[in-house]
Amino acid sequence: MEASRRKGLSGVLSSLSLLCVVLDLQIDGVLGASHVEIEHHLEMGRKLLAAGQLAEALSHYHSAVEGDSKNYLTYYKRAAVFLAMGKSKSALPDLSKAIELKPDFLAARLQRGNIFLKQGSTQEAREDFEAVLRGNPGHEEARAQLAHADELDALVEEAHHAHQRGDYHGTVRVLERVIELSPWDPESRELRADCYMKLGETRKAIQDLAPTTRLRNDNRAAFLQLSRLHYSLGEHEDSLSQVRECLKLDQDDRECFSHYKQVKKLSKQLDSAEQLISESRYPEAIEKYESVMKTEPNVPFYTTRAKERICHCLSRNRQAPEAIDICSEAHQRDPRNILILRDRAEAFILNEEYEKAVEDYQEAREMDGDNQEIREGLERAQKLLKQSRKRDYYKILGVHRNANKQEIIKAYRKLAQQWHPDNFQSEEEKKQAEKKFIDIASAKEVLTDPEMRQKFDAGEDPLDPENQQGGGGHGHGDWPFEFNPFRSGNFHFKFHYN
Repeated sequence: MEASRRKGLSGVLSSLSLLCVVLDLQIDGVLGASHVEIEHHLEMGRKLLAAGQLAEALSHYHSAVEGDSKNYLTYYKRAAVFLAMGKSKSALPDLSKAIELKPDFLAARLQRGNIFLKQGSTQEAREDFEAVLRGNPGHEEARAQLAHADELDALVEEAHHAHQRGDYHGTVRVLERVIELSPWDPESRELRADCYMKLGETRKAIQDLAPTTRLRNDNRAAFLQLSRLHYSLGEHEDSLSQVRECLKLDQDDRECFSHYKQVKKLSKQLDSAEQLISESRYPEAIEKYESVMKTEPNVPFYTTRAKERICHCLSRNRQAPEAIDICSEAHQRDPRNILILRDRAEAFILNEEYEKAVEDYQEAREMDGDNQEIREGLERAQKLLKQSRKRDYYKILGVHRNANKQEIIKAYRKLAQQWHPDNFQSEEEKKQAEKKFIDIASAKEVLTDPEMRQKFDAGEDPLDPENQQGGGGHGHGDWPFEFNPFRSGNFHFKFHYN
């Protein structure tokens, strides 16, 4: 029985030994396949990185790291891809892991020190550069970067002292070198942005603040400040975009939400006003821009913008006196705005102040000589000025330039009755009346004919033989300038109003 027991135990041990051998073979096979796969991913990553296909290379290095989490080189190579993609924050943990696995890995130490220096973390950078120099005392790059870390510390201290003194120009000069050495340091950019804001250089402040939204995690303060800066420049769409980024990070942020409501309201009013102008609904557009000034009375840009657009609406709505007043106010606020000058010139034309219209268009042309609309407007104003020194049909009838046909006929009838030659006794009075009557009849003919009136409004007298092809007249007789309603010297005929 003992022999049988021993025989059975021997069989069990043999089976266990065989199982262990099989398991060992399987494990060796798996490990061998994994090693091959890892080498494949590393090789593909290297090739793709060399070809500039960074996203694809990164995918292979991810697989290599997952396959062998103890290989310091896989972390280092993945960090190299992150750096090539401009993702220094992602590269930093990989470099630290590579150094943890291999403390004497000087290449990783140098790379990490360079990142720390660019981030403005001079103490950490100094430790890495000193470690490189302990391993390789002759390492020139490490020694140069260590000197840069010392220089950076001194410059940052100098910049803060200058800022505390209120020497913002001096602070900006020092920070130029600081940011050159540590371009990924948000604090230096924020300090320089503060100087630019105090110096009134808003655009430069925006350029410095924009990168800090990526350099800091959850940088709501930067998004809010950017939104306010864009808002102050009148860039309400950019302002909305930035404050929305703030709310994405925290929808309950009170400052961001309060500013968002203000920008949203103003933006809606501005867009609505412009839509009304595009539909030629000028009185409603004026009301909307008046609301804009009430919504934001403290930012000069929006008041100036509202004045400019109200000026435009009044001019287009042919409200000459009101347009001239508001356009003049807008011009004082923004003297380099050629659109204000254009609209005021048009209002002057409506008000029959042609010399002033020419002056405004000339001033606008001096600012932008290539603007076709301004050139054409100047030519028209000059024609109207020249024309006004000859005959102005509106003045002859005593009507405004925006008078309708009914008003023109009414004025014509009144004057024609007054100046008809039959109303006068002496020969000389009759001749003067005839001349006056011809002027009145000419004015009525031009201003009641849409095509001729349009020509006259453009600065061309349709009854002037000089403006006719071939030098001919308008076909109304042989009178030398305009048509003669009298076909003979006998003025004793029944006068019919038409």
